[in-house]
Amino acid sequence: MYKIQDIRTVHLEITQKCQAACPMCDRNKNGGEINQHINLSELSLEDCKNIFEPDFIKQLTTMFMCGNLGDPIIANDTLEVFRHFRSINPDIWLSMNTNAGARDAIWWKDLADIFNKKGAVIFSVDGLEDTNHLYRQKVQWDKVENSMHSFINAGGRARWDFLVFEHNQHQVEIAEEISKKWGFEKFQLKKTARFFSSAKSQGKESHQAIDRKGKETTNLKKPDVKYQNKELSKEEILIKKYGSMNNYYDIVPINCKVKEEGNLFITAEGLALPCCWTAGMMYKTWQKDYKQEQIWQYIDSVGKENLDARQGLSQVFNTGIFDMIENSWNKSSCKDGKLKVCSQKCGIEFDPFSAQFVR
Repeated sequence: MYKIQDIRTVHLEITQKCQAACPMCDRNKNGGEINQHINLSELSLEDCKNIFEPDFIKQLTTMFMCGNLGDPIIANDTLEVFRHFRSINPDIWLSMNTNAGARDAIWWKDLADIFNKKGAVIFSVDGLEDTNHLYRQKVQWDKVENSMHSFINAGGRARWDFLVFEHNQHQVEIAEEISKKWGFEKFQLKKTARFFSSAKSQGKESHQAIDRKGKETTNLKKPDVKYQNKELSKEEILIKKYGSMNNYYDIVPINCKVKEEGNLFITAEGLALPCCWTAGMMYKTWQKDYKQEQIWQYIDSVGKENLDARQGLSQVFNTGIFDMIENSWNKSSCKDGKLKVCSQKCGIEFDPFSAQFVR
């Protein structure tokens, strides 16, 4: 797939911890109880120093914190890790995605100073004071505003990402105007891909949210057609062409997004994998035994302990797992070993992820 010297972008999941309870996040079950398979792992500054040698950091153009399960504003060493990367590579682009619902003004000023215009925060805020919490459950609006203002007023570069649902679609234009007034460089409405179930390989019209006590909260629904993810409408076309979505996944050629970018993903456990999508299959809440997911065939074949980048990235690359994953794309079907998540996320005829950002 690629060699260690080919990596130019690191996607770092520094923590599995988060104060929010978003209903379509793998960290919890529909916004309710925490995913039973995760241990709220988190990387320290020392962990990151062990993973990323100075010469490796120097070859990078980008490091960003996002991930599958946590929010970087909750991790203890987020600022220190960003500062470490900046000290070694003054020109690297640094960024992070966050729900914005934590930290004080001093923390956000420090982050702006570290980024020093060579970086940005993507604020994932899906509505205004009366709607953001309907998806971003447990996120408090006053903290969101404080985070946005504190970072931007300190000179930070910021983007506002707005997932559109039925309940907040009437606020898209209002939020965009507010973003300009507050000093955001960009407002990105996102036509969410969350109304396609990877587990069932089919679309859905709604998703029922619950709270930590299991009580139903918001029934999340698709927005009007103009805000819907256009790729999701291809489902019927693909089923007609191939017989089923699973048949499509068996046949479709793969155009790997991360291979083109030279992108490496590091989980909050310190594991190195090609992307957040492969790592995202490790701990699915719907599985009683998480190892039923196909990705574990590859992880277990080389040993999970050998993917621990805290022992050195070279060790991980020497396992051959990256080439094993790429070679799987030539297999006759997913049952025969073709990695299904690669077909789902990087199959050339169905790309809901990229379509999220198309106006």
